[in-house]
Amino acid sequence: MKAIQITHQQELNIIEIEKPQALGQGEILLKLHYVGFCGSDINTFMGRNTMALNPVIPGHEVGATIEAVGEGVPEGLKPGMVVTCNPYTNCGKCASCRNQRVNACQHNETLGVQRNGAMKEYIVLPWEKVIPAGLLTPKVCALVEPMSVGFHAVSRAQVTDIDVVLVIGCGMVGMGAVVRSAMRGATVVAADIDDEKLALAKKMGASYTINTKTEDVHQRILEMTSGFGPDVVIEAVGSTPTYQMAVDEVAFTGRVVCIGYAKAEVSFQTKYFVQKELDIRGSRNAQPSDFRAVIHYLERGTCPTDALITKVIKPEEALDTMRWWSQNPGKVFRILVDFNS
Repeated sequence: MKAIQITHQQELNIIEIEKPQALGQGEILLKLHYVGFCGSDINTFMGRNTMALNPVIPGHEVGATIEAVGEGVPEGLKPGMVVTCNPYTNCGKCASCRNQRVNACQHNETLGVQRNGAMKEYIVLPWEKVIPAGLLTPKVCALVEPMSVGFHAVSRAQVTDIDVVLVIGCGMVGMGAVVRSAMRGATVVAADIDDEKLALAKKMGASYTINTKTEDVHQRILEMTSGFGPDVVIEAVGSTPTYQMAVDEVAFTGRVVCIGYAKAEVSFQTKYFVQKELDIRGSRNAQPSDFRAVIHYLERGTCPTDALITKVIKPEEALDTMRWWSQNPGKVFRILVDFNS
């Protein structure tokens, strides 16, 4: 069967590997229809992802159908069902797993990063990692995982309807945070450097937008919040300036939730940690409940999913597309690879 493999920096090949045959106890064979390229994949392609295998088959944003099931799979999972997957592992023994926060397992291996992923025609997974997708199409299923990461950050922030939430970064993960915050009744401020993304954030629930490249961020936030600042800031970029912005702009006694991995060390005026009595929290991956919540949201049909899919390509177009993306990083929400025959 056909698979995509990133071999070295700026190198990507289409390879042939064997289709899985026999299924073990509790295993499910999935037929992949659409698999999304995400930020970790472009970082792997550009040689900046130190956590990734080399070489590696990327991909963990999945839209699939069940092809076959092994012994011991629950009856509710049947061939032909549209599904997505939880791409993270959990050891069951570390502190995170002991505290039932398996999304932050100390020894997690994400598909397409620390282990070979889903950019291929078929994949075998344990049934526990296969998530029924209800009424969704396989194409829309490929959007579930990245939105789930944004949903999880909102849970970490304990957002309520009396909060003002500033979301910094309106990529797919940030959009998930915008949607979930708005669903909880919060007033959402979306911040980004791209006006097209900000316009889409408004359609998805943001009450206000700020272009951090062209506007005075501090002044605009004070105007929007009657001088208090946002109760919650969700950092979904992963850069030194946006991390510093989050701490500088959050209200006294506010909550800062960090999703993005900064590529360099970040220095802070730590007096704000104490003076504001801040809660600063990390947010990693997503819980099964976050996946279910995203599926429930997408089933409503109100999400402009077409606007979130920048390109749909065939595997043979992957190399040229990744080269294009590396030169146009701000213009991509999701690129889906079509593995339909």
